[in-house]
Amino acid sequence: MNKEDILLLYEYDRWANARVFESLEALTVEQFTRDLGGSFRSVRDTILHILAGEWTWLTFWKAPSQDDALLVDLRTRRQALFSPEAFSDVDAVWRKWAEVEREQLDFINGVTVESLEKMLPARNTLLSLSQLMQHVANHSTYHRGQISLMMRQLGAEPAATDFHVFLGERRARRDKESCSGFVHIQSQ
Repeated sequence: MNKEDILLLYEYDRWANARVFESLEALTVEQFTRDLGGSFRSVRDTILHILAGEWTWLTFWKAPSQDDALLVDLRTRRQALFSPEAFSDVDAVWRKWAEVEREQLDFINGVTVESLEKMLPARNTLLSLSQLMQHVANHSTYHRGQISLMMRQLGAEPAATDFHVFLGERRARRDKESCSGFVHIQSQ
């Protein structure tokens, strides 16, 4: 996977996460935190799992070296930073999400062809940074699907987060921007 593919994948990830947060605004606090019996108890716990995963991997990638001590530290910090009890509502999660997303965007914009090829330890093997970045985006997509199901269980409308929907909206936005620039040039 090249840098342009990674940039596109993470543009999609940010878009999909934003759409999910928009749909979560329709939930009451009780709905947001209700135990629905899934792999993560509630919508809140599931969205926090996505956020914690993105934060953990980002922190791992940014570390000067990746070793067992770092992994132990990350697990401890993750539990403290993303405890569900610390996030009573959607806005609290969104504030933390925006912070992590800014850091992630800085990192992604700085990746190079060489850094994407760097091999990193992952579950008793070595994987390239680009492969791990694909994993994180895929992990988030998987759990956004769980949130869609949970939203339906709560009687709420989930967000459409399919990749083709993103691509269509992206193309329409770019076409509109290029047309408005053309009209602007023509009118001068």
